[in-house]
Amino acid sequence: MKASAFDPPEGTLRKSVGRGAIATGLAQAVKISTQILSVIVLSRLLSPQDFGIVAMCAPVLAFIALFQDFGLTQATVQKSAITHDEVNYLFWVNVVVSVTLACLMLGAAPLIAAFYREPRVGPLISAMALQIVAYGLGAQHLALINRRMAFRRLALIEIASAIAGFCAAVAWTIIDRSYWALYAGTLTSAVLPTLCYWANSRWRPGTPRKVEGVGDLLNFGAGITGFNFANFFARNLDNILIGKYLGEAQLGLYDRAYKLLLFPLSQIANPLSKVMVPALSRLTGEPDRYRSAYLRVMPLMLIVTLPGVAAAVAIADVLIPFALGQQWRESADIFRALGFAGLLQPLNNPAGWLFISQGRSGDFMRWGIVTATTSALAFVIGLPHGALGVAIVYAASEYLRTPFLWIYVGKKGPLKVGDMIRAASPFVLGSHMALAVVWLMRPVLPDHAVLAILGAAFLSYTITVAIALLFPFGRTSLREAVNLARAAKPTGRGQTRP
Repeated sequence: MKASAFDPPEGTLRKSVGRGAIATGLAQAVKISTQILSVIVLSRLLSPQDFGIVAMCAPVLAFIALFQDFGLTQATVQKSAITHDEVNYLFWVNVVVSVTLACLMLGAAPLIAAFYREPRVGPLISAMALQIVAYGLGAQHLALINRRMAFRRLALIEIASAIAGFCAAVAWTIIDRSYWALYAGTLTSAVLPTLCYWANSRWRPGTPRKVEGVGDLLNFGAGITGFNFANFFARNLDNILIGKYLGEAQLGLYDRAYKLLLFPLSQIANPLSKVMVPALSRLTGEPDRYRSAYLRVMPLMLIVTLPGVAAAVAIADVLIPFALGQQWRESADIFRALGFAGLLQPLNNPAGWLFISQGRSGDFMRWGIVTATTSALAFVIGLPHGALGVAIVYAASEYLRTPFLWIYVGKKGPLKVGDMIRAASPFVLGSHMALAVVWLMRPVLPDHAVLAILGAAFLSYTITVAIALLFPFGRTSLREAVNLARAAKPTGRGQTRP
């Protein structure tokens, strides 16, 4: 297979990005809805202790997963030209690393169970080794589909996997109402996509053999892995510390609050990276188009996410009992504290698109170390005050890091810190104003939970849009959002506007 067969057809970049953004957005709407529905349904079927057991295992799985990919999927996507032999080499590296890591998980399972003093953790971690192997087998096929910008296929696979995983978890509760139901869902969500990637990719691996010139790919991947390694501590050390020192009940409350807010936010930014990284990688030689492409997409994500987060934070005491049940009421304050971090993460997470597409994996790794260090310090400072203290100090650290992140990003490349201030400030300021107004108006919201939630959301989006309209870039971004909505609107049988 020629190298050109791995790339999208000539002249289709703009069309692929537009259609890919729509397809990815629709897929993420389904996935997030499924995720929220899963949190709601399974929280009513299972106990906080069940979620606590799985939350104890999650950092271990996340840590092992850092190394199975070794950044090689991003290397395949980002490289300007890649050959069959190079992809074949990277495929076998992924497979060997994944199998090795799965064996390490099996061996470490008893030690991890002893660390938590919870014997149920050991068998669950051993079973999770299957997920590692499944991901490794599909990594390069996913990268090639992504590189070719076949976003509609990816969207359909993601939708099918999310729904299948949710159905598998719920179905398992009929057999055994325990934490194994959560495992059944995650395993299904790991195996099904791999099968679909193979079915939808025309590429097939050959005999393992060494290839000259793959050193740059491995070095690039090492930088990505370095960031992922550091980011692991920023995302998981809180779970480890709370589980170790405060117990599974506190961890269960913290985990539910985190999953209901920050996890869905990451599920918006991460899939969009599948559209933006390959697109931006092909625009690095055209700085103006590169800057324009990023500044068109990033504000749209802020429009969609920030007002919803602001509303959720303001009425957390109504939202959490309604969504999860009265037994989770203690999660409301934790949810509210994490929500302030959620008001910045949709702005900060896409910085990774810039680092990766510009080939700055070393800078990406160094920023990951800064994030890990400051987050770990925040967790330790907050831990004596319980799970709520961890959430509060973590949110404060997010505010302190944000200016330094964008100064660092803007030191190189087409996008400067002034561009980000101009593009993001209308929506960041608007969402914070919306939070304050909704909070003050809570006494006049309807008593019925559903009406209160809908009223808060409507008020929050209205205020955010009104504030954004005061800024020239805000008006431009809102017009772009309207045009995108019109482009996605059906005009006939299965057709969309060009």
